Amino acid sequence: MTAIPSDSTSVVPSETDAETRKGAIARLVRDPQAVITGSILILMIIAGLLANVIAQHDPNEANLYVVNAPPGTEGYPLGADQAGRDILARLLHSINTAVVSALIGASVALVIGTAFGLVGGYFARLRSMTEWTFTLIMTFPGILLLILLMPLTGGDYRATMLIFGVLLSPGIYRIVRNMTVGVSRELYVDAAKVSGVTSSRILRRHVLSVVRGPIVIATAFLCGTAISTQAGLAFLGVGSLSIPSFGAMISEGFRNIGLAPTQYLWPALTLGVMNACIVLFGNALRDTLQGAQPKPQKISVAHLAEGFEAESGPNAAPALLSIRDLGIAYPSPSGELNEVVRGVSLDLKPGETVGLVGESGSGKTQTAFGVLGVLPNEAIVTRGSVRVDGTEILGAPESTLRKLRGDVIAYVPQEPMSNLDPVYTVGSQLVEGIRVATGVSKREAKVRALELLERVGIPDPQRTFKSYPHEISGGMAQRVLIAGAVATEPKILIADEPTTALDVTVQADILDLLRDLQQEMGMGIILVTHNFGVVADICSRICVMKEGEVVESGEAVDVFADPQHEYTSMLLNAILDEDTVRTDPPVAVGQTSGGASR
Repeated sequence: MTAIPSDSTSVVPSETDAETRKGAIARLVRDPQAVITGSILILMIIAGLLANVIAQHDPNEANLYVVNAPPGTEGYPLGADQAGRDILARLLHSINTAVVSALIGASVALVIGTAFGLVGGYFARLRSMTEWTFTLIMTFPGILLLILLMPLTGGDYRATMLIFGVLLSPGIYRIVRNMTVGVSRELYVDAAKVSGVTSSRILRRHVLSVVRGPIVIATAFLCGTAISTQAGLAFLGVGSLSIPSFGAMISEGFRNIGLAPTQYLWPALTLGVMNACIVLFGNALRDTLQGAQPKPQKISVAHLAEGFEAESGPNAAPALLSIRDLGIAYPSPSGELNEVVRGVSLDLKPGETVGLVGESGSGKTQTAFGVLGVLPNEAIVTRGSVRVDGTEILGAPESTLRKLRGDVIAYVPQEPMSNLDPVYTVGSQLVEGIRVATGVSKREAKVRALELLERVGIPDPQRTFKSYPHEISGGMAQRVLIAGAVATEPKILIADEPTTALDVTVQADILDLLRDLQQEMGMGIILVTHNFGVVADICSRICVMKEGEVVESGEAVDVFADPQHEYTSMLLNAILDEDTVRTDPPVAVGQTSGGASR
């Protein structure tokens, strides 16, 4: 039995602490893509604001003496168009037209789409109405509608962009609606409701913070779409001819391309650069808002192999599963690397059951996911090694992991009802898993599935095989998941809280089933649990975890008899038994806890 010092490991981020603690603005400034594109956009906007200062002529001032003047003509740095107007002046004022178009179109789409997306996603009774409304808006032919409404807008591009913003809003609505539906089902939202938090506060505090990232990148595309649409309408001649616009300049340059090709080049190049910078800057800003994504350090396989040989020795019994110094971290919104698993090491031998014990949030499930190779995309393996039947899985390609899953290592998840697809029958899900893992025919897979259902103690396998998940109990669903997990007779079974939310008698049956299957197949079991009663029933060894670290490990009998770490002692002392009674006197009837009469 070993008690492990809690300070034996440390976080090993791939970025320096000073870098990871910098705020969002600092990270944005450090991003070359954001700096380059943002600088270009700022320079364009400043140039547009200073158009009357930079240019020497009014954008609509015509001078017949400089018709089609080439670039470099005195007073006309970029030349003059076929009407004798200063191309530089018109180009700078066209930037202002584009910026105003983007602001109006994107703002209207954001306000309408976000507001109704939140309402439609959160309030189910209003969802049909909002869906119908925005589906109807999507059916409108945008460009054609804007042309038909020209008499109403009077050719004012600002009014046109106001209407176009409404036509753009369904895209934002669907993004916000879909994400709101998902967030509204989270447990922390239910907790906020029970606590009396108003719906408007839940939407502001809990939902908007989730949808802001996708909205940012969508807004960048909205701005680009609004600018391009306004330019397209101007190219077609829709709108006031007195308003300088990229589209109008491109149209005029295209008609005059044979005499003065550069008249077409300047507005087309400026429009393309502006749209590209908007989209690229939106991507950079989205990445910043979602937090930094540090890269994990490269792990030396040769070094790990030496470590395994030194620890195990040439004559040691081979381990089905060997974990060494495993570290798993997640980046916080501020970019700081938060390690949730710190230096975990353990071995699992054939026929052995090792219990990973600890409070919720101690890193048990994250360790299991690391072994299975199914960590979330944002998870970062900072160090360590995981060998499954001699194969290193950290950094291994997905093809290697697929060969190991099901055949060598299997998983029994917690919350059985949530892990069965309600759309398909139990039998179809079992058959699919068996066929993928073994390659047998559908008929053979069905026979195997029925045998497994009978083996795991289901009274009527045929009926259960044809049932949907909602038609069976939680205990039966757990047996179904166990049947699916052991269908290929794996060498390692990871059971994550397999008895959670089950009745006491059903828990005992499930543990007996796991024990019997282990004896039949000789597989090793990793049991993830916080229940010391389950550990005492089935586990031969224990690893106690606290805040991502293994603080004590050893034979189950030794740990129960003589715990070495104070945290282990605290967990054992929290177990209720017949010898533990309350020593404080009961509260008298009719009296409050303070002794005052009701």
